Amino acid sequence: MGDLAQPTAFELDIAAIRRIDAVPTILDVVCRTTGMGFAAVARVTEDRWIACSVRDDIAFGLAPGGELEVETTICNEIRESREPVIIDHVAEHPDFCHHHTPATYGFQSYISMPILLPDGRFFGTLCAIDPRPAQVNNPETIGMFRMFADMIAFHLDAQAQIERSAATLLDERRTAELREQFIAVLGHDLRNPLASIDAGTRLLARDPSPERAAKVLGLMQSSVARMAGLIDNVLDLARGRLGGGLTLQRAPVQLGPVLGLVIEELRASHPTQQVEAVMDLDTEVDCDRGRIAQLLSNLLGNALTHGAAEQPVMVHAATRSDVFELSVSNAGEEIPPAAIERLFQPFARGAVRPDQAGLGLGLYIASEIARAHGGSLSVASSPMQTRFTFIMPLIGT
Repeated sequence: MGDLAQPTAFELDIAAIRRIDAVPTILDVVCRTTGMGFAAVARVTEDRWIACSVRDDIAFGLAPGGELEVETTICNEIRESREPVIIDHVAEHPDFCHHHTPATYGFQSYISMPILLPDGRFFGTLCAIDPRPAQVNNPETIGMFRMFADMIAFHLDAQAQIERSAATLLDERRTAELREQFIAVLGHDLRNPLASIDAGTRLLARDPSPERAAKVLGLMQSSVARMAGLIDNVLDLARGRLGGGLTLQRAPVQLGPVLGLVIEELRASHPTQQVEAVMDLDTEVDCDRGRIAQLLSNLLGNALTHGAAEQPVMVHAATRSDVFELSVSNAGEEIPPAAIERLFQPFARGAVRPDQAGLGLGLYIASEIARAHGGSLSVASSPMQTRFTFIMPLIGT
């Protein structure tokens, strides 16, 4: 199915008049007071005349949304002059007795008041006609029409202000949400490499030997690089949250060393927990190596945080057939079905335990990375094991 058609400007104008509850009463009062049988609020532009609301007691045959050729109406002249036109009896009027509009529509009495918005823009007219003469060219009737036209203009402007305020409020909420995401994403994803650096400094303080220093400093430098990359990537993550998708820098790469660095980094920051890895990677994968590292870091960090501390976390990575598959599994409590439903949403609060926040932010980021690679991220959870699985094509499309 195609996208639903957006309402036109004229449809929006008709809807705006319809939302003014007083308009039907205004048209009723106009007809009762003047004795005229047809009254309408019309939207008038340079090329169109459209009825927005109608009171028709003379079978004129025009309903809301109905249209007249603007050149055939006196309202077209009112749009240009912005002055009302009032006619008691067309046949006796020196200027309109031979005018084409009364002849076309068969009326003898006519009154039309311009509706001018507070900023000076011309909206249309409040008008009435009847095939019989009527006494309308008097201060009382003219004053009533002017008051009603001003009232309609006031309500239209009030609606527009409310809509602008609502749009501004929505923008402010989106900005606040985006700001919250920036802070939360950085706080979440920087925690792992920062913890690795902290662990490295403590290891060096206890054992500053050259052999140990070379290995630890290498991990710390890798963590620093990843932190710098995350700061650059947070803007792309925000774009992904707003629907634009993440930006990838894809190239064929052997992912074994990339994944190995992430695993070593997480081992260093969680020295009391065990991480076991099984890799069968004999083919290059067309991917963004930094994003895949970020995905694994989020999945592995999530497993170490929420899994059973006494059980190892398992990482499996393999290239088979035409896909790359990466999974992270851990023992621990089963994720409730209600939490799984919103697990990949940002800032989800599907708690595994009452004292835990939701698992949503890191998993949301991981799911966005999977989607950007044309792949998928899924989860299966039982009382024995929770497993997250990422699958993507070996060759990008």
